[in-house]
Amino acid sequence: MRGPVQYLGASGLAGRLGVSRSAVTKWRERYGPDSAHPFPVPDVEVDGVPGWRPTRVSEVEYWRAGLPGRGAGGGRPPAAEREYLRVAESRGVSRDEARRLADAVVAEHPEMSQPEIYAWLVALWRED
Repeated sequence: MRGPVQYLGASGLAGRLGVSRSAVTKWRERYGPDSAHPFPVPDVEVDGVPGWRPTRVSEVEYWRAGLPGRGAGGGRPPAAEREYLRVAESRGVSRDEARRLADAVVAEHPEMSQPEIYAWLVALWRED
């Protein structure tokens, strides 16, 4: 018998992204379904409270990476991601390949945040 399906609320999603709950709430308000860059729709809403499957954290991170930043070209990736991509490049792994690898690890380990996954992969590569 299967247990209940687990979802992340705004607080849980925020924790995985390394932002505040209010940031997730503001994104949902600012980037609604009619926006040019709509925030990923929740998988479920219970009494008005949104919930996303943990496997969708990478989708929200991808959405977030597409947000316009200050100045041209968007904002800089978070420090953990920059370090991960730098180490990946030094090992001959392209940015696209590195991001696909991190997304695959997120799918396998939804309990880990993206920064934790980046740090774990960097540590593995440095052990080689």
